[in-house]
Amino acid sequence: MISPAVFYKWLTNSGISFFSGVPDSLLKDICAYITDHTSKRKHIIAANEGGAVALASGHYMASGEIPVVYMQNSGIGNAVNPLLSLVDKQVYNIPMLLLIGWRGEPGNKDEPQHVTQGEVTLDLLKALRIPHLVLEKEEDVASKQVQTVFAQIRKTNLPFAIIIRKGTFEKYSIVEKIKSNYTLSREEAITQIVRQSNDNEVFVSTTGKTSRELFECRVHFQQPHHFDFLTVGSMGHSSQIALGVALSKPNKRVICIDGDGAVLMHMGSLSIIGDLSPNNFVHIVINNGAHESVGGQPTVGFNVDFPGLAKANKYKYAISVSTAKELKAALEHISADTCPVMIEIKVKTGSRDNLGRPTIKPVDNKADFMNNLKQ
Repeated sequence: MISPAVFYKWLTNSGISFFSGVPDSLLKDICAYITDHTSKRKHIIAANEGGAVALASGHYMASGEIPVVYMQNSGIGNAVNPLLSLVDKQVYNIPMLLLIGWRGEPGNKDEPQHVTQGEVTLDLLKALRIPHLVLEKEEDVASKQVQTVFAQIRKTNLPFAIIIRKGTFEKYSIVEKIKSNYTLSREEAITQIVRQSNDNEVFVSTTGKTSRELFECRVHFQQPHHFDFLTVGSMGHSSQIALGVALSKPNKRVICIDGDGAVLMHMGSLSIIGDLSPNNFVHIVINNGAHESVGGQPTVGFNVDFPGLAKANKYKYAISVSTAKELKAALEHISADTCPVMIEIKVKTGSRDNLGRPTIKPVDNKADFMNNLKQ
């Protein structure tokens, strides 16, 4: 395995001083090291992967220095547009190093949402005409690979991708952890929301621990799972899935349980929700200021006025809460006259060590959810 400190030194010795990207569980150790050892203006956790490519491009044009962009392979889709229409050699010819976590690598067991993505990752890079290699876990071999990569980038002035397998980096825990005075946990908030729900409401939950906790909440209450669509992938899109359901089922209240990082990733969705203004749409944003499901890297969530954004985008009602009592009152205030509504819940980071994963296959979850909507 490779020490994050050693890998970081390889990069900085090669002239790297700028990093941007969206955190990934396979990259969490190197990302944590970058966070602790790079200034805030030189390490930007972007709203989405395409934004990271654009930030890196701006840095290169201003400094002439090669930047680093990191992402999970699921984020390649967000990056395709700027990779082909901005940095491509037939457009602006901009160099950068891409660090891509290989979730769903063939031969390795992974969650369903990563399987196909893992199978096509190398083919996607070939289609994008981006040269790439898989980083070896032995430091002496990996060091030579990195030297080869930078030589290639400088020669072609184009992007080069290094693919990172599971277990490539040694463990490193971030020193600068997210600090807040909030006492409510995400799971406690979800439990309160479910406790106050009824059988004429359905849920669409965002990717990561939010969906996992919602699933286990149903188990705890001995309730069926057909009320919930668990968005196990497609980060940032749960609110639009929920909107599609709300528009087609106006007689059902649709509750989207979202996250701060997910909302930031595709913030334009708020404008679409507000413009269509469905009176059965409830948007709950659980804000812990972190990408907790992939290592706890910080977001800018605590610096964003989410209720203010909602009101500016024509939500009829928006409020921020941080206690169980405030949340209970906010949920009781929901009606057709106040929807679309946003409730931001500010919570602390952290989850149970024994938090499980959904035991229902995604395709079966979809079928159960659809059958419930038919009734």
